[in-house]
Amino acid sequence: MERNSPKRFIITLTYQLFISIPELAPHIENAVKRNRIILRKALEVQLKKLIIEPFKALGDTTDMPNRLIIIDGLDECINSDQESRVDKKYAEDQEAVQIRVLDLIRTLASHQLPLSFLILSRPEAWIKQHIESEPFEDLVEHVDLYEVGDHLKDVETFVKAELSRLGLDKEELVTGLVKRANGHMLYASTVIKHIDCPYDDPRTRLENILNDYSNSNPDLTHSTPFSSLYELYRQILRSCPEGNRSVMIDVLEAICAVPDCFDVGVGIHQAVGVFDHIVGRVPGAGMKAIRGLHAVLRSQTIEDDSVETFFIHRSFHEFLRDPCSSQEFHIDEEKGLRRLLLGCLHSMSFITLHRRVDEDHVRFALGSWSSLFSDWNGLLRGTQPDTAEYRVEVVEMVQKLLEIDLTACFVHTFTLDFAFRWKLRLSFLLCNDDRSNGIIISAYPGVYESNILVKSAISHVVASHNAAIVHVLQSHTLIANGWCTYFPGAVYEHLWKLSSRPEGWDSDRVVRALKTLRQASSDVFDSLMAAIEDESQEQRADMVRADEEYQSVRTLIASIQDNVCVSG
Repeated sequence: MERNSPKRFIITLTYQLFISIPELAPHIENAVKRNRIILRKALEVQLKKLIIEPFKALGDTTDMPNRLIIIDGLDECINSDQESRVDKKYAEDQEAVQIRVLDLIRTLASHQLPLSFLILSRPEAWIKQHIESEPFEDLVEHVDLYEVGDHLKDVETFVKAELSRLGLDKEELVTGLVKRANGHMLYASTVIKHIDCPYDDPRTRLENILNDYSNSNPDLTHSTPFSSLYELYRQILRSCPEGNRSVMIDVLEAICAVPDCFDVGVGIHQAVGVFDHIVGRVPGAGMKAIRGLHAVLRSQTIEDDSVETFFIHRSFHEFLRDPCSSQEFHIDEEKGLRRLLLGCLHSMSFITLHRRVDEDHVRFALGSWSSLFSDWNGLLRGTQPDTAEYRVEVVEMVQKLLEIDLTACFVHTFTLDFAFRWKLRLSFLLCNDDRSNGIIISAYPGVYESNILVKSAISHVVASHNAAIVHVLQSHTLIANGWCTYFPGAVYEHLWKLSSRPEGWDSDRVVRALKTLRQASSDVFDSLMAAIEDESQEQRADMVRADEEYQSVRTLIASIQDNVCVSG
């Protein structure tokens, strides 16, 4: 889960209140016991059941000490599970999510609970407008941090201490960096990280930054609030050897292309090593190319990390995506997605049922290929017209898909422990045998309607997916050893689709395999059914489908559990 995802907001807040207010803890615990799926409900429902009602159960809270809740970086909160790769849609999602978080806070404040909030954020236009609107009028006090305190002095103190540590405490260097930072701690801290380099002279690096500024394009250095920082980013990137820049940009494109594939604690050396394998680079070439970017890239993912993964600050990601700011260092996310997707499909082409898949890059390919496919296709649709060139690219990709033993790939995916390093990012849309399949979900209708190859690829994916489900259900050794979190959802999605055609239930291979499993191992069967029920409740809580659709699936599941023949 990501720190900047709104879906964790109420749960995180509840946990902190549970820990810090002992008398509140039993009421929160009872709320969870009464409604086991409350953690999957809408945020507004969670707010009422997990915080407001437990506080009300305490009665008079007038004498209770006030708790301060700090919301840091509201402007970085995004709905990463539904994030669009098209800039306009991304901005719309971001705005809606941040306003929703503000409304949740306002609701809490309106109940006069012993809670106060400190909200820290960049003054994005929609945040400023919403928080200054009438519903917040009597609840909020606005403070511009640049109008209070002595931020210039704070930066100067930091710069003096850090340059002294590096043996660079000469007055002209301190004065030059303080002037350049102009009160922005992020700028100063990024410079310090850049010059604190084990394989280069810190003084030379600092002087290059201070001297290069005078040669910068004045139109760029004064065009945005982050202009000075962006100029610093360009200087950092230009400090990398020219011979490595092409690979450096490739690696940055890969990091941007797969923002949520890495588990907590995965190091950048490990991730870039996987990228090297996937795209066919010489091992170690990727890390060599980005060695000089330690000021803007962190060494590993951290707990509850943000969507930017290895970027120390979100502004560097924004800089890379903006061609006007990044200039020759602008990244092309479509190229990054396409490069990784081709590499994943190539790695999967060697997979068989009996081959071990211990290598990191193979596991990465298994866990990520379908999301890469969907993301790549969606990005193409958002940035390119429906041209012959576009169709050629789609056809090339699905041709490679047809050459893969996807049944073997899905079997390994269903039974591997992906929590080891990589997040599993398969889409349930793979179960669909029409234009809503994950492969072409974002493709132009014409690509699906007119191309037999695309339809063949979808049939290949669906048939392989179903065959893999049957194989795992029939392989008692495999299923007895457990399954990944995706497998019960995959079975459920198949049953949901099947539930609309009652006449085909008894002849369906997955249904027959489930009934056989029930007879052979009732404990394993019951465990799987419980996991499938959890998946059903989760989707129902998220209102993915209508109630009557869930009832249809439950009828089918009941017939399997009772071993009833439904069709004649």
